[in-house]
Amino acid sequence: METPESPRPAPLPVSHNLRWWMRVSADFLRSPEGHAALLGFWGALLITVGGLGAGAVRRRDPLLEHAHLSWLRFGHGYTLATIVVWVGVLAMIVAWVRLGRATIGTGEHGSGVTLNELRAIVGIWIFPLLFAVPMFSQDVYSYLAQGALLRDGFDPYRIGPLQGNPGVLLDNVSPVWLTTTAPYGPIFLLLGRAITTVTGDNVVAGTIAMRLVMLPGLALMMWAVPHLTKHLGGKPTVALWLAVLNPLVLIHLIGGVHNEMLMVGLMAAGIALVLEHHHVAGIVVVAIGVAIKATAGVALPFLVWIWMIHERERRAAEHKGPLPHPIWTFAKIGGLGLSVFAAVFALASAAAGVGIGWLTALSGSKLIINWLSLPTILAYMVSWVTPLRVDGAGSSVLIATRAICALALGVILVWTWWRFKRTEREAVLGILIAFVAIVILSPAALPWYYSWPLALAAGFALSTPTLMLLVGLCTWLMLVFEPGGAIGLYNFWHVAAATFAAVVAALSLRTVDPLRLRADTGKARP
Repeated sequence: METPESPRPAPLPVSHNLRWWMRVSADFLRSPEGHAALLGFWGALLITVGGLGAGAVRRRDPLLEHAHLSWLRFGHGYTLATIVVWVGVLAMIVAWVRLGRATIGTGEHGSGVTLNELRAIVGIWIFPLLFAVPMFSQDVYSYLAQGALLRDGFDPYRIGPLQGNPGVLLDNVSPVWLTTTAPYGPIFLLLGRAITTVTGDNVVAGTIAMRLVMLPGLALMMWAVPHLTKHLGGKPTVALWLAVLNPLVLIHLIGGVHNEMLMVGLMAAGIALVLEHHHVAGIVVVAIGVAIKATAGVALPFLVWIWMIHERERRAAEHKGPLPHPIWTFAKIGGLGLSVFAAVFALASAAAGVGIGWLTALSGSKLIINWLSLPTILAYMVSWVTPLRVDGAGSSVLIATRAICALALGVILVWTWWRFKRTEREAVLGILIAFVAIVILSPAALPWYYSWPLALAAGFALSTPTLMLLVGLCTWLMLVFEPGGAIGLYNFWHVAAATFAAVVAALSLRTVDPLRLRADTGKARP
């Protein structure tokens, strides 16, 4: 022990710390895991470069014209750009699976990857994507147009971008959303207004700014997802690898610029805070997530159960006897939670100067028809054996299947909330089941929607076969959309290639060379 008279050790010079950091970084980059990290970075860079022609580019892009790169959008140039994007996507998937083998302990060298190394790799992989055109989706153009509506004094919950005519931003909005009112919360509209106020009608600057606004959500996920494993029994490194480093998450939520990045980060952080007995703070954070996108609100009723569990444990520890009647306890805690949520939401709505009209705009998702949604699948199955046809969102058969699935969803949500309430782990499992039900049974489903349940599923202890199944599913979802945002589900060969790649990716999580393409060296395969 040091005495007051003993001198303190002199701090190491900055140059020494820098040399140590560079040495550690160089050692990591020379490792198999480091090679995988670099492969993922080059994949992200290829996506960024190829996206100039194959991504969701603007209809009239003077930037490409001035750079003499317009040829990438047509003919052989477009084909080349598309190939570059897909090579980049596959490189990121291969790198992700390699890191997964090391993380779960089935790697060739078994060295593993630390939590901080995985967080650093997330930063390395997303850096090129920050400068890419929107990838696999055009939604960011709608975000900017809706933000411009609020900036110009219109109410995005009453009119769509076409009626407000927000200048050049309107040119790139998908026709589906031209007349649709905003289905997002008031805080997200405030962010859109702030961005378009600063960037004006500059689509490139607005897109990059919108990506930067999403980064706090990514940071919250990198903190919250591993933190959830403390209560759910999972492994922090596996959770971060599965739910954050996942190409489906990074390419769609960062490259595609989706507000799920903010919503999921806030939701996961709010749940983690409630699990840590910071109940009011957690509900405030989840309420902010709801003010980004309504889906986060699914977690709120389950958080009441967790709060009640903590209250029961506290009274037992203080020898105060059992809780009062459960109904009174639920009314007290539920009422307090609802008051906190209402206060946050009212302040956000007042700041944006809007009401709650966005709740009715949620029905706009019915305009989307694709085979990722169970109601759509059922409608087409009926059309195969009856004269009824699916020829638009107003088709009678589609309306019927959606109504049936909506009823089933309501029953599942109520049953799940009432059934999973005895422990913290059960309550979070209930949120996970509710999200899966919403993704499957809603009128519309898109690949990035699966980031909702994935953020929670990663916190549980998952077996290797389960992880393989999730790797295959995430890979398939990543590959069934085209780089420009079109749906590839209607092309048989596209779906077949995506399915083949998904199966190989799943098998590769446990077997280094599932297709036995390497020369047999006589060494045992892990």
